[in-house]
Amino acid sequence: MSVSSGVHAALNPGGVIGNGRYRLLAKSGADARSNAELWRARDGQLNRDVALTVLLGNLADNEAAARARRTVERAMHASSFTHPGVSRVIDVLTPGTGIRPDEGILGIVIAEWTQGTDLMDLIAEGPLPAGAATRLLEPLGAAIEGAHHAGLVLGADHPQRIRVTSDGRLRLAFPGPRPDAIARDDVKGLGAILYLLLTGRWALPGGPQGVPVAPTGPDGSVVAPNALHPYLPHDLSSVAVRSLEDTSVGGIRTSAAILQVLDQIAAEEAQTALIPAVASTRDDDDQVVWTTQRPRQDKQQKKKLWISVGVLALATLTVIVWLSVQIVGFFSDEPSKGGGPTVVINQPGSNGQSAPPPAPAGPVQPAAIGVYDVTNQPDNPNQASRAADNNAGTFWRTDNYFQPFPTLKPGIGLMASFAEPVKLASVTITSPSKGTHVEIRSASALDAPLEETKVIGVADLSDGQTQIQLNEHEPTGHVLIWITQLTSAGGGKNQSEVREVVYTRAQ
Repeated sequence: MSVSSGVHAALNPGGVIGNGRYRLLAKSGADARSNAELWRARDGQLNRDVALTVLLGNLADNEAAARARRTVERAMHASSFTHPGVSRVIDVLTPGTGIRPDEGILGIVIAEWTQGTDLMDLIAEGPLPAGAATRLLEPLGAAIEGAHHAGLVLGADHPQRIRVTSDGRLRLAFPGPRPDAIARDDVKGLGAILYLLLTGRWALPGGPQGVPVAPTGPDGSVVAPNALHPYLPHDLSSVAVRSLEDTSVGGIRTSAAILQVLDQIAAEEAQTALIPAVASTRDDDDQVVWTTQRPRQDKQQKKKLWISVGVLALATLTVIVWLSVQIVGFFSDEPSKGGGPTVVINQPGSNGQSAPPPAPAGPVQPAAIGVYDVTNQPDNPNQASRAADNNAGTFWRTDNYFQPFPTLKPGIGLMASFAEPVKLASVTITSPSKGTHVEIRSASALDAPLEETKVIGVADLSDGQTQIQLNEHEPTGHVLIWITQLTSAGGGKNQSEVREVVYTRAQ
C-alpha cells in the first residue's frame, strides 16, 4: 500500500494501514473539509471492529500536516470525555508513531465502533416525523452540551460522522474536530442534523455528495423546515433554522437552547406515542428499521375535536366582547394599537392613594436598548433592539426556562438608555405573554446594580398592550423593564415575549 511522498494513499476495502494493524472493512463516508475518510476497520491485535477517521495528505505539505496534527491532538484531548452520545477515542496515530511516512496518511483517530446504521441510510426513504427526530437527536445534543461544559469541541457537524445506535440514538461515531472548529460549529452541526432529519436536506457547506442542499430564501437564509412540510411544529422548525443563523442576528448560541426545545417536543410526542421503534427483520443485525406511521382517528382525537370546537366558540365570544370594548373606548384620548385590549395600571402614590398620572407629552425614542442580566448570561441580546424599533411585527423573547424565576436567575430585563435624562409619564408594552410580571425601574447607569435601581411602576402584562403609569420620579437617562415572572405554558415552558415598548415623556 506504499505510495510516493507526494500522493496520499488510495484506501480500499481489504487494505491494511497503521503498520498492518487495521484492516479496512467498509467506507462509511468522507469529510472533504478535513480531507478525511471514515472507515469501519478490524483491529487485528485486539480482534474487534473500530471506527477510523483517516486524515489523508502529503507529508511534505507543512500546512496540511500541521492541520492534521491539530485534529489528532484535539481528538486525543477528547478521549477523557465519556458520554453515550459520543464514540470513545481509543488511540491516535501520526507519521512515525504507527503510520509509515510513505503511506500518504497524516493522522488516524481510532474510536470504538458504533453498532447500528448510518444516518444517511436512515433518511434515505424520506424525512422523519418530529417525534422521531427529537428522540434521535437528544442524546447527541446532550453529549455536545456536556463536552462544551468540559471545554471540548466534538466536531459533530458532518452527517457521515454520525451513526444511529441499535437502541435509536444518534451518536458521533467518527470523532476528530477540524483544527479550526469552535463550539459554535457543534451547535450549527446539531441544527443542520435536525434540519436533515426533518427535511432530508443538508444545510451547511461541505456536505456529502448526492445529498440535496437546503433551499434558501432571497436573503440567503435557509428556508424553514415547516415551509417545506407544514405539519412540523413551529418551535422545532424555528430552532433548526436559528441554530444555523449568525448569533448577531438572533442565532442560537448554545446546545442547551436546542435541548430545551427537543425536550419539550419529545414530551408532547410521548403523550401520543406516535413513533415506536421496531426491531430489525433483516439478516444483518447491524441495522435498525423505524416506523413513521401517522396516528389513526380514534376516540381521543374526537375528544380533542370537541374541545377545539369549544375553544373556537369561546374565542368567538371573546372577539365580540373585545369589539364592544373597542366601540366604548373609541372616543377615549389614548388610541389602541396592537393585538389586544390596552390595560392601564395606575401606581399608588406616597400617601397610599392613586396619584393622577402626569400629562403625557409624547413618545420618546431610546438611543439604545439592551438585555440586562445579573448572571452575565443574557437572553437573546442581539434581538433586544427589536423591542423598540416601532415595529410590532418584530420581537425580543426570553430563553425558555424549565424552572421559573428565581430558580436559575432572579429575573431578566431590557435596559433603555436615552440621549438625555427624561421624566416619563408611562411605559406601554405590547406583548402576547399574558401574566408576565414586570417592574419599571429607573437607573443611574447602564450597568447599575439591581439593588441601586428604583421601582417606579409594576404591572402584570395582558395579551396585547399594557400601559403602565409611572410614579413620580426624577429625570433619568436609563430605564429598566425588569421581568420577575415569565408566562408559563405548562410542561416546563416559562418564556415571555416583548413586541414593542413605547416610552411616553411627561410634561
